[in-house]
Amino acid sequence: MSKVIIFPTDTVYGIGTPIFDIEGKNRIYKIKHRPLDKPLACLCADIDQIESIAYLTIDAKKLINKFLPGPLTLILKSKEEVYEKIGYRTIGVRIPNSKIALDILKENGPMLTTSVNESGMVPENEYDLVLRDFGKYVDKVYDTDRKSSSIPSTVVLINDDSFKILREGEIKEEDIKNLLK
Repeated sequence: MSKVIIFPTDTVYGIGTPIFDIEGKNRIYKIKHRPLDKPLACLCADIDQIESIAYLTIDAKKLINKFLPGPLTLILKSKEEVYEKIGYRTIGVRIPNSKIALDILKENGPMLTTSVNESGMVPENEYDLVLRDFGKYVDKVYDTDRKSSSIPSTVVLINDDSFKILREGEIKEEDIKNLLK
């Protein structure tokens, strides 16, 4: 059986499964009522895990070294294995600044993850609510005594020689532009 878990990150609670667990990926889409054309992001424990699934450009490495772990998602070109197994030509990757999340990722490897909520709704970010509304659909819900941020990660699309900020979160556009100029 696939493994789908809910765990706290530094931004919001995430629902995730190991990257190549297709059954788990499908369960997440079903639990959230998420459109199948909306890809999941991938949380990683470190730069080595990112490099195992995506190609890193010079700009991507600069952003990783400056802002990760932290609230930054980079959309990078996927490695062939990722495309062949889960159909993603690009993949959003992030290293969360959360001990519990990093421990889970070290144990499980890169995990396809998204916020805990009905698709299109505000993410649930209180353990009791998450457990009540989603606990029965997953294999485990992790608790934390640390308060997560309710601000989503900044999302940056990285191409071979350019970048585009798709969503500004805690990390500001100006900080990214100053680093990559």
